[in-house]
Amino acid sequence: MKFLKTLLILPVVIAGFAAPALSQGQPTIAVFNEERVLRESAVGQHIQARIQEIATEIDAELTAMGQPIQQETERLNAETASMTPQAIQGRPDLMQRIEALNQNAQQFELARRARQQELVQTERQAMRPVYEALQPILQAVVEERGVDILIDRGNLVFASPEFDISQAVIERLNQQLPTVTVTRVRVSQEAAAASAGQQQ
Repeated sequence: MKFLKTLLILPVVIAGFAAPALSQGQPTIAVFNEERVLRESAVGQHIQARIQEIATEIDAELTAMGQPIQQETERLNAETASMTPQAIQGRPDLMQRIEALNQNAQQFELARRARQQELVQTERQAMRPVYEALQPILQAVVEERGVDILIDRGNLVFASPEFDISQAVIERLNQQLPTVTVTRVRVSQEAAAASAGQQQ
């Protein structure tokens, strides 16, 4: 989610306090680097560290789930390497194992999708209070500095550091919201399957 888009400040003049400044001469322009704020702020770094921890947990879970499937795949490949498809079909025991393997592989794919969604939703949930805190902070800095136009740094080729208010925003964000609770969101395999079906 791009925070600046929610503020409608690029490149529109900020409502309420921009008109007087514009009528007196050149508008005051400032630059805001949202990516830097989220990367360098204490709360942003905390969230990314927790997301990485959760990602490591998920990797371990998927590895544990996938190993038996991989091992059975290798066993079946070795046992059927010299057999024709007709010979394999004539072995009910092998066919049963192949069917079970396919079912397990499908369940693993659903689990993988569920874990992927968990990570996305966990980060989204953790970032919500950060964006809520950023809006009044950014508004306050803009008003204090008499800024008429605020531009997203991502839309500029170059901007002099003196126009960048990102550091001031980071400092206030560190004071007001140094950390947030990052709780892993759980997504069921059924929900992941439903979501996958809607995307197709």
